[in-house]
Amino acid sequence: MTSILNVPAANQLLVELPEVERNAFMAACDTVELSFGEVLLQPTETFTHVYFPIDSFISLIVVIDTDKRLEVAMAGREGMLGSSLVLGIDEAPLLALVQGAGSALRIDAGAFQQLLLSTPVLHQRLKRYIYVVMKQLATSAACNHFHRIEERLARWLLMTQDRAGTDQLNLTHEFLAMMLGVRRAGITLAAIALQTRGLIRYQRGTITVLDRLGLIEASCECYSDDCALYAKMLPVI
Repeated sequence: MTSILNVPAANQLLVELPEVERNAFMAACDTVELSFGEVLLQPTETFTHVYFPIDSFISLIVVIDTDKRLEVAMAGREGMLGSSLVLGIDEAPLLALVQGAGSALRIDAGAFQQLLLSTPVLHQRLKRYIYVVMKQLATSAACNHFHRIEERLARWLLMTQDRAGTDQLNLTHEFLAMMLGVRRAGITLAAIALQTRGLIRYQRGTITVLDRLGLIEASCECYSDDCALYAKMLPVI
């Protein structure tokens, strides 16, 4: 992912805003701390707030039933939670679960929709972000169907590392199995394969990325394609 510039609102969607728009946004929001495992929204619930993560990140999960869940997208400092409000829809389509604890900018949903009327650059960037998310959702569907678990795990670890900003990730095999929608045994075999190649180290619920470039090579092309699409649609100068 492209590095975030050192600005008061350290969220990539806000980096390139004109000063007047950024000031208007910052005046309308507050900074909150998100806790690991916190559920921000259940599917079909009405948005009350919009979140722009700073150093936290959120998993967006499809819930089929209690035991069947699949992560289809993430929102970290490159994104937001609440993009459907840009389309005038106030219903949450997915479960929003905090996967990485940290801070986020939060703004009231009604105030956010009013703010869009007077911030055309922000409005345009968020529409481009929605396009990126739509493409990533389609890519995830194809990836889950066609690519091997080992490739998908490598991709998911890279995506998580990008948003966590650290080589050390606190993840259990059970959690990974739920996020990727596969059996725990499949995750175990994939993690062993990546560890044998010297790309990661797994120990007691912690995965450490040892060779990021190697992990990119082990990942399916979906990871690089996602990064390239984001850089094209939402460049940071």
